[in-house]
Amino acid sequence: MKKTVLLILFACLTSFTNTVEKEVYICQSKGAKRYHFTKDCRGLSNCKAEIEKVTLSEAQKQGKTVCGYED
Repeated sequence: MKKTVLLILFACLTSFTNTVEKEVYICQSKGAKRYHFTKDCRGLSNCKAEIEKVTLSEAQKQGKTVCGYED
């Protein structure tokens, strides 16, 4: 019985963690090609446009790749 309860609890906890998606920062300028894990990343220091927080999957859909300073 204990094993069953623990197994169900573990399954519930792991299903919740999969639904939370990582958020990243992108520069909204036309030529920006990278996403950043922190808003104060050196790669964002030259951004003249707005810095926006988006999900990792959204940044990747836009064709952005990880910043070299974050790798």
